[in-house]
Amino acid sequence: MNADTASLAANWSQIRERVDAACHAAGRDPASVNILPVSKTFGPSLIRAAVALGQHRFGENKVQEIRDKSAKLADCGIDWVMIGHLQTNKVREVARLASEVQSLDRSELAEALHRRLQAEGRAIDVLVQVKTSHEPSKYGLPPEQLPAFLDTLRGYDTLRVRGLMTLATQTTEATEVRGCFRLLRELRDRVGAQGHDLPRLSMGMSGDFPLAIAEGATEIRIGTAIFGLRPYQAA
Repeated sequence: MNADTASLAANWSQIRERVDAACHAAGRDPASVNILPVSKTFGPSLIRAAVALGQHRFGENKVQEIRDKSAKLADCGIDWVMIGHLQTNKVREVARLASEVQSLDRSELAEALHRRLQAEGRAIDVLVQVKTSHEPSKYGLPPEQLPAFLDTLRGYDTLRVRGLMTLATQTTEATEVRGCFRLLRELRDRVGAQGHDLPRLSMGMSGDFPLAIAEGATEIRIGTAIFGLRPYQAA
């Protein structure tokens, strides 16, 4: 085991223990919460080390990183998950390379992605990103538009809608952060009563995932707690 693999193994074990503890505190089965490693800004060698530990699904924020890394890691059988804001002019490569998009947040993006997936002969899982924070920098569909948007998505057979995703407000106030996660769960329950089956809730990151788990997250997106400080953070 090389140094990268050993370091990642230690980090993974620690984060898994913390997730299990958060689940137990919330009265939940730890098996009900998946960890998505977020590999944005980290190079292929570190991702390859994570693959050696049994990880084959990675979240990325930028299309160009998926493109570049997928070429260098083609032998690893990786499922790339797009979790960052997606522009319509970038859907060609996402439709070709990604296995899932968690940032679907507007009709024009859904239509563009659907058309490209048709051309590729593929269908992928998608999560609808909902804006639960008041921060202008956050992307996402306004909560009140969710029911109509889900109805629209029923017309796109290449988009398998599996759940919802959100980014909480960036603050040290736990009540505000937890409120963002609670709103997503409540929205999921509300549209569920209208016939939309959305079992997945992708919410929570390295700094706030215990609060997300307490509010029903089924998947948390973890970067620094697994891979360490990103290059720009270290600098």
